[in-house]
Amino acid sequence: MNKTKEIWIAGFALFSLFFGAGNLILPPSLGANSGSDWWIVVLGFVLTAVTIPILAIFAHAKLQGTLYDFGKKVSPLFSTVYCLLIYLIAIAIPSPRTAAVTHEMTVQPFANTAAIYTSIIYFVLVFIFAINRSKVIGLIGKFLTPIIVLILLIIIGIAVFSAPGIVTPSTFKTPFVDGILEGYQTFDAIGGVVVGAVIIISLNYSSHTTFDAKRKLIRKAGFIAGTGLLLIYGGLILSGSLLASTFTENASRTAILTSLSIQTLGNLGTTFLSVLVALACFTTAIGIVTGTADYIKGICNESKKAYIITAATASVIGIFVGSYQVDLIITLAVPALMFLYPITIVLILLNIVPNRYASKLVFRGVVLVTFIFSIPDFLGFIPPFENFALEMKNVIPLGKFSLGWVLPAILVFFGLNLRKIR
Repeated sequence: MNKTKEIWIAGFALFSLFFGAGNLILPPSLGANSGSDWWIVVLGFVLTAVTIPILAIFAHAKLQGTLYDFGKKVSPLFSTVYCLLIYLIAIAIPSPRTAAVTHEMTVQPFANTAAIYTSIIYFVLVFIFAINRSKVIGLIGKFLTPIIVLILLIIIGIAVFSAPGIVTPSTFKTPFVDGILEGYQTFDAIGGVVVGAVIIISLNYSSHTTFDAKRKLIRKAGFIAGTGLLLIYGGLILSGSLLASTFTENASRTAILTSLSIQTLGNLGTTFLSVLVALACFTTAIGIVTGTADYIKGICNESKKAYIITAATASVIGIFVGSYQVDLIITLAVPALMFLYPITIVLILLNIVPNRYASKLVFRGVVLVTFIFSIPDFLGFIPPFENFALEMKNVIPLGKFSLGWVLPAILVFFGLNLRKIR
């Protein structure tokens, strides 16, 4: 295959594996609440929903291993537990959420059927794609992603040029921080460490046999995917901001996205949106289930049986959790995100810095302090500990923004590298 063509296919596939349920429903809602501060929200959202995830892809290009390699410098036990938690959360929350969004926005407008039926059909198809994993990248990159991107660009273009021009006040006190935290809900940092491994293994099925060839291809594909995500996120947030005055007060995230599509695409809006949601969500679910099955296969001596059982188990979990409402699944995800996202971010960053600044001691110190200072954010969502967590966050710099781990992690990183920096 032509090298340039293969890079674009891999880049499109990466974009599509990232771009799922949260990526669609979150930006327009952010825009609707941001008013004239939409561009500040974009900066925060892009930091955690584009920059960090694409850095995860660059880290995969450097390591060319599995998710286990991201944390092995801390300790083998830590890395094993971290991997199991990441994959468990991935198949229990973001993967089922794609089915829930598909039901609410693709099936419900046309047929009043139970969500469980949608989930069953949805994850049976996901399972079929997952067990044909060698063809996943080509199918997604060649066919599904171009359709997704085309529909999104049409929606954004019409919204920008036909908006009433009424700017509503921002409801955010700290738009940059709100953008950062809402970016957590895309699961893209976690997605980066999960689907990056899918790309690595998929390339092993192709003609790319050298480490350097795969590294270059992955980096270029990551840049293409990141550029696409940046443009689409920014466009959807801007569209939500420009059309904010037309949305119903206190409308849900899915209602805002539905309204946006109807206003831009007219009577066909619902149909186009249905296709868009189904494709975007489906490709993300495939990436998560495939990535999880790949990992379990790897720790079971490349057992094909382990791969199939894991893909089937992930699909069954998706069927049951995916039958619940989207907003409930998003709410349930928050405590896990506040705990695992900071650790995932520091692991990604530590794996892309030069090795001389990322010794085992640095890994252990930075991850440990990140873990400790993330505890108040996690406890803040557990009712019995809410007041205690609030008191702790009030005394930690940036704690009230749920970013109390940031400064301690930076200080420990530079402290442990002080001699080398000199």
